[in-house]
Amino acid sequence: MSIDSTWLRCPNCFQPLESVDERVLGCDTGHRFDLTKHGTVTLLPPRAPSLTGDSREMLEARAELLQSGVYEPIARALEDGAAANLHLEGSAPRIVDLACGTGYYSGRLSARFDGANLLLVDRSPTAVRMARRGNPHATGVVLDLWRPLPIRDAVADLSINVFAPRNPDEFARITREGGLLAVVVPTDRHLAELRSSGAMLDIPSGKAEQVTTQLSSAGFDPVTSTTLDYVAELDEAQCAALVGMGPAAHHVRPSDLAAAPSPGVGPGAGITAVTVSVDVLLFRRR
Repeated sequence: MSIDSTWLRCPNCFQPLESVDERVLGCDTGHRFDLTKHGTVTLLPPRAPSLTGDSREMLEARAELLQSGVYEPIARALEDGAAANLHLEGSAPRIVDLACGTGYYSGRLSARFDGANLLLVDRSPTAVRMARRGNPHATGVVLDLWRPLPIRDAVADLSINVFAPRNPDEFARITREGGLLAVVVPTDRHLAELRSSGAMLDIPSGKAEQVTTQLSSAGFDPVTSTTLDYVAELDEAQCAALVGMGPAAHHVRPSDLAAAPSPGVGPGAGITAVTVSVDVLLFRRR
C-alpha cells in the first residue's frame, strides 16, 4: 500500500484510519475509503461537494514554469530555513505539503532531508497524482483545506503552504509542538508587469502581516521572515505559463495574454522582465 495511515484520521468521525486491506482504509466506527488505482485516497465527509481544484492545464503550466528554475530561489529559501530551524533528534522529518500542486517544493525538501516521510494533500485529484509521480513513496490525499483536515494531531515536523489557502487552526493542530510551518505569500509587487497588463489578478498589500497575525493567534510564533525580490527574464511561453498556473487561470485564460498589452523589455524582443516578489515566512508551533 502506498498510503501511510499513521498520518490520517477519518473525515467523518475523526477516529484514526488504519489499513483494512491493501486497497481500503477504515476506522473503528466502520467508515471505509478506497484507494484509487494511482495509490491515492479521497477523504471527504458525507455530502461534501466534489472537488476539482486546479485543472490539468493549470498544473502542466505550473510544472513547465517550475522546471525552468524561475522559482528556484523560493525553493532554496524554504530548504535553508527548514534546515537551519528544524530541530530533530536523529529521525527523518515528517513533512506535509498543504496544497501540494505539482509537488515541486516538497520534492525539493525531500531531497534535502534524506528519508523524509511526505504527506501530499490538495483539493485537485490531478495535482495529488502528479505530485506523487515525482515522490512515489509519499502519501497522497485529496481533501478540502477549508474543512477540518483528515490528518491526525501533531503528526507534522514541518508543514508547508506555498501560494495556497490557509486554515490556521487546523495547521496548528496537525503540527507538533516545536515543529515548523513555512508559508510563502506574494507581495503586491509580485509579477507586477503581468498584472499591470490585465493578464492577472491584483494582490492586496500587507499579506505577510495579515498571515502573521492569523497564525500567531492560532498558536504559531514567528521565526524568520525573508523577502525575495528579483527580476526574471522570461519568454512569451513562460509568461503564458505564469498566467496559466493559477489561481488567476480560474479567471483568465493563458491565451488572453496575447491580447494584453505587452510588458516586454523592448519592442519585439519576445523577452519580458518580470518581478518575482514573495515573503517566505517561518513559524514555530508553541
